[in-house]
This record gives sequence, C-alpha cells and structure tokens, in this order.
Amino acid sequence: MRDQIFSQENDLVDFTFDAQVADVFDDMVRRSVPGYQSMIEMIGLCVKSYGQDNANYYDLGASTGATSIALSVNNPHNNNRIIAIDNSPSMVKKCQHNLAKKIDNANVICADINTIEITNAAIVVLNLTLQFIAPKARQALINSIYQGLNQGGILIVSEKIHFNNAHKQQLMTDLHLDFKRANGYSELEIAAKRQSIENILITDDKKNHFERFKKAGFNASSCHFQCLNFASFLAVK
Repeated sequence: MRDQIFSQENDLVDFTFDAQVADVFDDMVRRSVPGYQSMIEMIGLCVKSYGQDNANYYDLGASTGATSIALSVNNPHNNNRIIAIDNSPSMVKKCQHNLAKKIDNANVICADINTIEITNAAIVVLNLTLQFIAPKARQALINSIYQGLNQGGILIVSEKIHFNNAHKQQLMTDLHLDFKRANGYSELEIAAKRQSIENILITDDKKNHFERFKKAGFNASSCHFQCLNFASFLAVK
C-alpha cells in the first residue's frame, strides 16, 4: 500500500507505529531510506559468515519482518530460531502475517526490547530501531545484547546518522530530501513527517556508535555500509 499518511494538512502529532503506519511501512521505508534494500541484503550476507548452528537469531524492532526474512532465507546453518520482537501490536500483527508465508522457524513477540533477555544468540539485528530508543537507554540495551551473544556472534545496527561537520550535515540532508522527492514525496509530506518525527527519532554520529560497542565489550566493529546519512554497523563479540 502506498504511503500517503502526510499528504493532507492535518494537526500533527508525534509519529507512532500504529495500524496506519503498519499498512504502508514497507513503501514508506523504501521511499524514505536511501540504501534500504542494500541494508537488508547485507544482513543476508552476514548470516552466511557469522551464523551458527543451534543458535538464535534476533530481529529487534522487527516492524513488518523484512530483516527476519533475510535472516531465514540466507541461513545455511542448522537448528536456528528467529525471534522477531516489536512493541507495536499493529507491527507484530503485520509481521506475523508476512512471516507465516515464508518462515517456519520464527517466534514473533510483542514486547519492549529493553526488557527482554537475549540468550544463545549468534546474530542480533537492530535495523532502524536504536534511533527510536531513548538515548540514555541505548548503552544498557547494547550491553544486554552483548551479554546474550555467543562468542563470535554479531550485532548489526542500521541507523540514520548525523555529522558534526555542519557543511557535510547540510549536504547529506539536502541529498536525502532530494531522494524523497525523487521517490514521489511532496514538499508537504516531507515537511509534515519531519515535524512529526523530530522528537521521536534521535540520531547518533558514527563515533557514538563505535564508543558504545567498545564500552559493551565487542572485540571489533566497523561501518560496513553507508548511503548518504544512513549507515550499517557490524560489531563482533
């Protein structure tokens, strides 16, 4: 379904992942996030290299299940369980519907990812999720993920990022806006969504991410993909 949530002038409220958003989320993210499909494809490649037999794969902030599907269809390992978690009942319902058609080894759970216990994990993915977690709670979440990962396990974090250099920040912002325009969003839609989400989506810079991984205890981390102001990070235990 095509995203037209912000196509009309209405009183704006903070962005929420409700039923209206769940219905159009796949179109919204494809038309709003540069490199989104490549992010998903990179997750699939990482499963082949870092997956483990007899281990769990976690999709935290699973939305409609694209990451869970990538974890499953690219998995060459044995006896794995995919655990998809989201705190939006509407997203969970959509995810359950999408995964039921393609995956037979998934649990889809409605829960707060800040309170769940990660266990026996080979792969944990936060795909466009950490940016919606309160900044003060992010380190605790990364620490918890690290503790639940098996040795050699990985955390993948894909996020919108910001730049401390004002010129570079403006350049990337302008290109991102052009990307949205090229994908059919009007100036009204762009402005309305920006206003709706500005207090909900709080970005980090690359340094923040690397410092967080190091503090949690990860042995190595890198930015393995970037398109404009969106980046994917890989941290290895």
